[in-house]
Amino acid sequence: MSKLPPRSDEEIVAEYAPSVYRLAFAQLRSRADAEDIFQEVFLRYVDRSPRFESREHEKAWFLRVTLNCCRDLWRSPWRRKHVPLEEDLPFQAQEEWELHQELLKLPKKYRAVLHLFYWEDMSTQEIGKIVGCSPAAVRQRLTRARAMMKDLLTKEELQNV
Repeated sequence: MSKLPPRSDEEIVAEYAPSVYRLAFAQLRSRADAEDIFQEVFLRYVDRSPRFESREHEKAWFLRVTLNCCRDLWRSPWRRKHVPLEEDLPFQAQEEWELHQELLKLPKKYRAVLHLFYWEDMSTQEIGKIVGCSPAAVRQRLTRARAMMKDLLTKEELQNV
C-alpha cells in the first residue's frame, strides 16, 4: 500500500477547508455549528495524523469525519434543547441562495448525497463509502432527492406566479 508524500497541516487545511465547511453548514444550517465542526475535523486530523493511500482516500476521510461530527452534534442532548438561528452563506447569485434554501427543506440523508454529488463532485461509489451505504442506495437517494427538489421548486414557482 503506497502512502502519499507528507504535506504540511497548512496545505491540508487550505485544500479541504471549503469542502468541510460547506458540508457541515449544509448539514447543520448554522454558521457557528459549522465552524465548531470545522475545528473538530481538523483537530482530529492533527491528533491522529492518518496516512492516506490516495488523494481520493484523503478527501473521503475528511468528508466522512465531517458527517460523523455532524451526526454526533445532532445526537447530543444539548442540541435537542437548542433551536438554531437561521443563517446564510454568501452566494454569488440570488438563484444560488434560493436553491440552497430549498435544499435545506430536504431530510438530512438526501441533503448529504446531493451535496456530495453536486458540490463535491464525488461518484456514487465514493459517496457510498462516506455515508455508509451501497452505491445503489446512493443512486436511489439521489433519484428521490432530485424528485423532492423538483416538487419543492415546482410548488415554489407556482406560489410565486
